[in-house]
Amino acid sequence: MRRSFPRRAALGGTAAATVLALGACGIAGGSGGTDDAAAADGEVTGEITFQTWNLKGGYEDYFTDLIAAFEEEHPGATVKWVDQPAEGYEDSLSADAAAGNLPDVVDMGPEAAYTLASADMLLDVAAADPEAKAGYLPQAWDAMTFDGLGGGTYGFPWYLNTGPSFFNTELLEKCGLDADNLPSTYDELFDQATTMAAECDDATMIGRLPEMEVFGSFGSQLMNDDQSAFTFNDAKGVELVQRYADLYAEGGFTAEAVNALQTEELEAFKAGQVAWLPGSSYTLKELKDTAPEVYKNVEVVPAIANTAPNMYLESLAVSSQSDNTPTAIAFARFVTGAENQMSFAKEASVFPSAEGSLDDPFFTEDDGTDDARVRVQAAKQVGEAQVWVPPTFSEASSVFLHEQIAQAVLGKKTAQEALDATVAYSDERIAGSE
Repeated sequence: MRRSFPRRAALGGTAAATVLALGACGIAGGSGGTDDAAAADGEVTGEITFQTWNLKGGYEDYFTDLIAAFEEEHPGATVKWVDQPAEGYEDSLSADAAAGNLPDVVDMGPEAAYTLASADMLLDVAAADPEAKAGYLPQAWDAMTFDGLGGGTYGFPWYLNTGPSFFNTELLEKCGLDADNLPSTYDELFDQATTMAAECDDATMIGRLPEMEVFGSFGSQLMNDDQSAFTFNDAKGVELVQRYADLYAEGGFTAEAVNALQTEELEAFKAGQVAWLPGSSYTLKELKDTAPEVYKNVEVVPAIANTAPNMYLESLAVSSQSDNTPTAIAFARFVTGAENQMSFAKEASVFPSAEGSLDDPFFTEDDGTDDARVRVQAAKQVGEAQVWVPPTFSEASSVFLHEQIAQAVLGKKTAQEALDATVAYSDERIAGSE
């Protein structure tokens, strides 16, 4: 069993929760209503509850061994593992938070953490454990640090994912492009997409509309400096939407693509109808297994980006209501320690957020296999990637953004009008959560 990374992860509402992927086995010894600054003080003993999302069926051995290793290191401590099914996980987390029953340690992404931290449900781990920051990649730590909440950090980074670009070189050649000159920026991508539109009427370069992370990697400033308001209706944001509108007018972006989801984009790529696929660490294997004819002509190159590529992050947050905060912090640090992150990453096809882990030969040496081919390429991106989706950008805002971009692409409003409306809507969501 394997959960794939969504292109974007967020859930708005009273509380938020989303997880990005999974797997693993192999456990190592670890490192190790509350006053956050004193929360780590105290004996590591007593019982805590640790919550995961849809992992028990496929990863029971991993977590059983993980917990046993922690309990052996801390004989007075007990970890009760609970796992919620994929369906309804967000509702369950919301209900637990509203009732004050949030588990002691919970896996979640930045969007969920921001929402819960806004309600004072999560511990500021930077205040509780000031030395922890040095153990994680700066961009991972920063993704869990929220300027809008006074600069507190509300989760220990756990694992990351990013993905390269996949191009169908046979399709590119058929549509008048040079497969040895693949695009690396969005300008190059759109220019080549225009050529495809002129040469082919049964294939396109791009398979669906952009989401928020694309605005970041395109060069738009997503929020103001204090993270209190959205600003992606700037000149670069408008330019991005206009490029899609122009491409649609030229026949290089289809009506089907206007409404396409990630799964539909993938299916169109596998069918030889789309030439570019922004993928993940799992994509090449899926293509090999399910679209072997396309797989034979796939080239793997760095993600398209004008600035920095996007990455996704999962963290372990600690409930501010925990009755046993020192043990909760110690367990979260244990799970996210460098050695345990490495063993997890090797089995899960994800990337560790622990400082220095990406220097391991596992992430730097290509042994010629498909897994290594993608892993090494993606690992290079992690060092420069950013978590572009702001934690305050709700799922409702994501849906609204898609609707507004679609109207602009179809000529029903201008790109500026579409983004102005989305920024106003998204700012209202921030104000409503305060």
